[in-house]
Amino acid sequence: MYGFLPCSKSIWGHVFLIVVYEYLLFHGESYVAAGGERIFKILGPGVFGACAFQIIGAFPEALILLVSGLLNNKEVAQECVLTGVGLLAGSSILLLTLVWGTCVILGSQHFPNSSQSSDSTNQNPIQNFFLSLWPGYGVVTDSWTGYTAWIMLISAIPFTIIQFPVLFDLSYFWERIFVVVALLVSVTFLLSYFFYQLFQPWIQGRQLLYLKHGHLVVDILKHVQNHTNETLFSDDGAPDLSVIRRIFKVTDRDGDETIDASELKGFLQEIKFRKMYSDKDKATQDMMKEFDVDDNKKININEFVKGMEKWVEETKKDSGETYRLDEVLRPWMEKKREEREIMKNIVPEILEHLQSSTHGSLLTEDGTPDIPAIKRLFKDIDHDKDDLISYSELRDLMMDIKFGSIPHDIDEAASKMMEELDISGDKLINEDEFVTGLSNWLNAISINQTPKPEQINEESDYHNHFLFIITTMQQNWEETDKLVESKFVDKSPFAWIKAISLLVLGIVMLGLLAEPLIHSVQSLSKAASIPSFFIAFIFVPLATNARITISAIGEVRRKKLNITSLTFSEIYGTVLMNNLLGFSVLLSLIYFRGFSWDFSVEVLMVLIVCAVMGCLASFSTVFPVWTAVFACMLYPLSLVLVTVLGDFNWL
Repeated sequence: MYGFLPCSKSIWGHVFLIVVYEYLLFHGESYVAAGGERIFKILGPGVFGACAFQIIGAFPEALILLVSGLLNNKEVAQECVLTGVGLLAGSSILLLTLVWGTCVILGSQHFPNSSQSSDSTNQNPIQNFFLSLWPGYGVVTDSWTGYTAWIMLISAIPFTIIQFPVLFDLSYFWERIFVVVALLVSVTFLLSYFFYQLFQPWIQGRQLLYLKHGHLVVDILKHVQNHTNETLFSDDGAPDLSVIRRIFKVTDRDGDETIDASELKGFLQEIKFRKMYSDKDKATQDMMKEFDVDDNKKININEFVKGMEKWVEETKKDSGETYRLDEVLRPWMEKKREEREIMKNIVPEILEHLQSSTHGSLLTEDGTPDIPAIKRLFKDIDHDKDDLISYSELRDLMMDIKFGSIPHDIDEAASKMMEELDISGDKLINEDEFVTGLSNWLNAISINQTPKPEQINEESDYHNHFLFIITTMQQNWEETDKLVESKFVDKSPFAWIKAISLLVLGIVMLGLLAEPLIHSVQSLSKAASIPSFFIAFIFVPLATNARITISAIGEVRRKKLNITSLTFSEIYGTVLMNNLLGFSVLLSLIYFRGFSWDFSVEVLMVLIVCAVMGCLASFSTVFPVWTAVFACMLYPLSLVLVTVLGDFNWL
């Protein structure tokens, strides 16, 4: 029966085999998920993310259910399918009850009731009810999470359709009709969900961010090797406030003791966020929101210091140790120092040349950049009049400049200037980029004519950049994740081979383990006189959902709105695919193999839990701690429901 796998005839032997198979099943599911995630990271949102990646997420349950119904004769397969239904129902209910409740408890924060109730007139009745019983601690999610819950709720509609033959005691003929109708509706919903993500890829984007968020520091550490004995933390591991203050001074280019949006955006450009400029404004807005406590659209030094202290402490907490930041980023520091040394000498000479030539002064009488003059200069440099400055045109400008005592390679100078001014990264400089870049240069030159000691301490400046990068990576994960994607996501042929190999290995493992696992569950059921449904419902989902459970618990403990929201969205998305894909497989087996429909109670149990939790998550974005207790109680209650309805033959 088991081929190369062992078998047993005792209860404890069956238990041992189930544990072993679950352990192997966990690894198989992890390989499938890892392979799919690697491909998703390489390709990004698109056809793969909308279709194949979604199927991969629900693949283990669907495959085990399919194997249970295909690899046996009709009589045995009918009973084995019940075991597969137990796995399918157990996975969805486990995620929506125990895992969901645990995430609420571990992700809870203190939110004063007064701050929540101020907008109560704009809330729906369910949310107002939650707020009226608000104990002060709970979880808050974003609106997109509620939309995902809505879609999950809709996915349970086929469960309702299939109940009609039993509720109205219809004949076998009508039972088959409703099986076909439910199957068509389920498949239609599944395909519609795929097409929806092709044209509205926000779900894919959120899934991609969730997948990549927890590994940003690890990804970067793998790409750096040099060492140094210096550290950016004090001896007791506390943040170095002098370093944080110097970061503020470097970022505050106009010297007004505040950082506005343009300065924050410019600083992001300086630390190599160059390949994600389509989201640059979003990055700036999110960082401004995080630091700007008084909401005046500017960050003062106290706000900046407090925000950075928080980030550094979170970095230590999240990583479990104090990283020696210089040690891992030293190569970047050396490169950055060389670039800055070049630009420090080139920029003043370029500006001096431009203002002493026929172009005239680029400053107004009050010393601010003269925007019309800069635009005229742009037109003069743009020889081919295509409203873009190319590398060759920039090189022609460099040829006319007589550099001072330090000779510069013309090509290198032109390349560095292109890199500084080309915000979009398309190797062309448009008028807006030119005006912004030259204005920043002029402001920097005028402010730094009398440099302070800390401003010329380049080593400290570079250390500041390191602290800013690492702490920003840990907190502003959405923006820095794009940095990792553009710079560190491996898209080589070897990366493809590794991803596909993991995917194939996982699928093979799941395929080989599915039948012996089902038979072991059946054997234990007979030996212990326990329905196979309950064994599959309780034990098997622990293996297939262990990875997402561990990941979800680890993420919500960070207690960040975005991370928490993505975690709950991932739970709802997984249940959604279990409902659509798993139920489609179940109905296909029943129709094409001629099985009788004996799963009304089990499906009703999933329907009730999905309806209750889906409604709560759809109509509210706030979840007090007590909702976690309510959700967890649904797990044992669902088992009681199956037992009671089954014993009394109510369905």
